[in-house]
Amino acid sequence: MKTADRPQTIQRVVQEAVETLSAAKDLVPHLEAESLLAFTLGKSRAYLFAWPEKTLTPDELKRFRNLILRRLKGEPHAYLTGQKAFWSLLLKVSRETLIPRPETELLVERALELLPLNLSNTIADLGTGSGAIAAALAHERPMSQIWATDRSAAALAVARENFQRIGLRNIACAEGNWCEALPSGINFSLIVSNPPYIRAGDPHLGQGGLPWEPVGALVSGETGLNDLRQIIDQAFAHLLPGGWLLLEHGFDQGSQVRLLLAERGYVAIRTRHDLSGLDRLTEGHRPTQETGTNPGLRIGESTPS
Repeated sequence: MKTADRPQTIQRVVQEAVETLSAAKDLVPHLEAESLLAFTLGKSRAYLFAWPEKTLTPDELKRFRNLILRRLKGEPHAYLTGQKAFWSLLLKVSRETLIPRPETELLVERALELLPLNLSNTIADLGTGSGAIAAALAHERPMSQIWATDRSAAALAVARENFQRIGLRNIACAEGNWCEALPSGINFSLIVSNPPYIRAGDPHLGQGGLPWEPVGALVSGETGLNDLRQIIDQAFAHLLPGGWLLLEHGFDQGSQVRLLLAERGYVAIRTRHDLSGLDRLTEGHRPTQETGTNPGLRIGESTPS
């Protein structure tokens, strides 16, 4: 029997896909093949192991092979399936949004440490993208009210869809650039953001899945600090006295972000490390009393999470 005439079983097409994906760098061929086939069939990976001799229809085979070829070219898995797990949630993603990263969960973890479970707080997620951070915080702190903002209407539409599908009723969305989108007359207990922080021309922009992601959500000027600087400057006036600002940033930007926060008047400034031991999150809060001085501030501090 010719290869083309053989039954295209789950076992056979997975083996074929693994051989194809083995030519790519930085992939785990079996995991990629199995997860993309499970997505194509609308089943779990466990189903593939339970029914290895099940034959695919011609349409299923065509769609699966198309996904494999796109993955081989470097298109991120999350864009192929249109979904990505973050925290305890499964979120829709699109080419209009960044793909949520595991390291961003550090920001969620720290925010939850600052937000008592049994109290209502006002929170802002600036540049929400797919809504990952806002959704995680809203899910874990249902008594709080969260504003999710983004300057991209397309990204905000994806976030709204995620909030509605998950059933989160304590999030309001607002379109606009950073704090300009926040409602007037409301000050916040906590403002969080994972803004663009890559330098223009950085060689990493051509690596991995980054070429597929929206450049406006990645790049922030020649130094990578343009948006971080804007947020630090704008957020101060929108925080309650004692309110916190949490910022994700590049692994080599911790000292610069600490200095920007100190210059604006934030206190208790600290950089926290991700699981790789790299600077990833810097925090500071608005003083409870505006004194103009902070003799105890150590802006060089960088600590493990």
